[in-house]
Amino acid sequence: MSVSPSQAPVTVLGLGPMGQSLAGAFLAAGHPTTLWNRTPGRAPELVNRGALEAGSAAEAIAASPLVVICVLDYDAVHAILEPHSDALKGRTLVNLTADTPERARAAAAWAEKQGITYLDGAIMVPTQLIGTPDTLVLHSGPADAYAAHESTLAAIGGRAVHLGEDPARAAAFDVALLDVFWTGMTGIVHAFTLAATEGVAARDLAPFAQGVAELLPYYVREFATQIDTGNHPPEGSNLRSAAAIMAHVREASEARGIDASVITAAHEVALRGIAAGFAENSYSRVVEINRNTDLG
Repeated sequence: MSVSPSQAPVTVLGLGPMGQSLAGAFLAAGHPTTLWNRTPGRAPELVNRGALEAGSAAEAIAASPLVVICVLDYDAVHAILEPHSDALKGRTLVNLTADTPERARAAAAWAEKQGITYLDGAIMVPTQLIGTPDTLVLHSGPADAYAAHESTLAAIGGRAVHLGEDPARAAAFDVALLDVFWTGMTGIVHAFTLAATEGVAARDLAPFAQGVAELLPYYVREFATQIDTGNHPPEGSNLRSAAAIMAHVREASEARGIDASVITAAHEVALRGIAAGFAENSYSRVVEINRNTDLG
C-alpha cells in the first residue's frame, strides 16, 4: 500500500532544542516520526504525542526513508552517521546542522560514496518559530531529491527555498546571514553598554535603536547593487565620513573603559579602505578590503 506524502514517515536524529522542535512539527503535520538521541529519554513529551523513540541510531534510520539530522556541528554528524552508513544507503539524508560550506561539500561527498542521497539545509529562525508561517529553511543539493520530499519537509513550516544543486549553497547563505545577525547583535549589546556609561537605560535607548535598525534594509538593497556592479557612489556619505563617525564611537568606548574591540576592528577596516584610495566612495567599497586584506 502506498503512503501519501502527508503520512510519509520521517526520522529525526538529535533531540536538542531545535531537533525537538523539528520532530514536533513533523508530528503535528501527521507524519509518523521516529526519534533518536545519543542521550536517551530527552523527549518524553514527543513520545506522549505519538513519536517512537528508537533504541539505537541504526533502528531509527531503518524506520524511515527520510532521515533528518540536526546536531551541534558536523563532527557530531559524522560521529553519529559514519558507523551506520550501511543503514543509510538508499535513503535520503537531510542535514540541518549548521556549519561551513567546505564541510557541507565534504559531507555530501562522503554520502555519495556511501550511496546516500544528501540534502543540506540551514534553518534561519529560532526554535520557537518552527512549525509556524514565519519559518525559513534553505535547502541545497539534488533537485529531484528535494522535490521527492518537499511535501514532508514543508511540515517544518513557513517558507522553504531550494537554492540549487551545489550542496554547500545553503551553508554559504547560512554563514553570510548569520554574519549579519551576530555582528548586528554584538552592536546592539555594545550600544546598550555604551549608553549605560552615561546613565541611559536600555529601555530608553531601545526605541531610537529600533529606528536606526529600520534604516538597514535600504542599505542591504543598495550595497548589494553596488557590490555586484562594482560601482560605489557615495550618495551623500562616503567612507571618510563613516570612519570619522566610527572614531567617535571608538574613542567614547575606550574613554569609559568598556570593550571596544568590535568597533575598533570595523574602524581599522575603514581606515585601510581610505589608505587604499576609497575615501570618496560608498562604505560598500570596503568589500575590497575584505577580499584582499593586503590592501591599505
